[in-house]
Amino acid sequence: MLRKDIVSRFSAAAVALCACSTVAAPLQATQYADFDRYVLALSWQTGFCQSMHDRKRDEPDECRLQKESDTKTDFLTVHGLWPGLPKSIAARGVDERRWMRFGCATRPVPNLPEARASRKCASAETGLSLEAAAKLNEVMPGAGGNSCLERYEYAKHGVCFGFDPDAYFGTMVRMNQEVKASALGAFLAAHYGKPIARSAFDDAVAKSWGPAAVKAVKLTCNGNPAYLTEMQISLHAAAINAPLTSASFAPQPHPGNCGKQFVLDSVGY
Repeated sequence: MLRKDIVSRFSAAAVALCACSTVAAPLQATQYADFDRYVLALSWQTGFCQSMHDRKRDEPDECRLQKESDTKTDFLTVHGLWPGLPKSIAARGVDERRWMRFGCATRPVPNLPEARASRKCASAETGLSLEAAAKLNEVMPGAGGNSCLERYEYAKHGVCFGFDPDAYFGTMVRMNQEVKASALGAFLAAHYGKPIARSAFDDAVAKSWGPAAVKAVKLTCNGNPAYLTEMQISLHAAAINAPLTSASFAPQPHPGNCGKQFVLDSVGY
């Protein structure tokens, strides 16, 4: 992965290349493919940055340099795409908690080097093409630069499946765009900086993809009063390469910790 400052200098060239490029290959695991779901993790970036500030964590560049935007859905950003626990790995005594903690470093398999959140840039480069890196940088503020989120995500959740990096991150970019363009995206934009009811959020999800999709969404909040930091959306693995529809969503057991009301945080502390 190129540094963000290098990518930005070549963004125009990457966009020009896009016009003549072929359609990206579908996301496909070449090993450990026996899992049934993915979790698409999307950050509410202003809330994430507020949580870093509130917890007195080192402020990453993407938060220190964050600016207001007229397009409020810009703040719904990509965190990652996490394959579920493969049956072949579960058969070796690995449970869900261990899998989510270690991912590709889980032992006895896949048994790869552990990717540490505190040392994201120590993870190997992903091999993303220049074109794909430019697109990712638009929706993953922590990619490249001194944050290296894409390296960490690929090392923890992607490399052991043999995912093509462009297909892996391209799938995240596509689904992020689909959520932004949905009734849920419109709801988030309309309520930027305001308190919202979980029931109203759920109604927007149902309007976008049907009532069953509500149980596929887990929300994470921080602070008191609570503000949104992340949404995790559970998706059927078999539907990952198709546009999001009511058939895409897989229920998950916990709705998250956001409670009946929370704030869609705005830029600034």
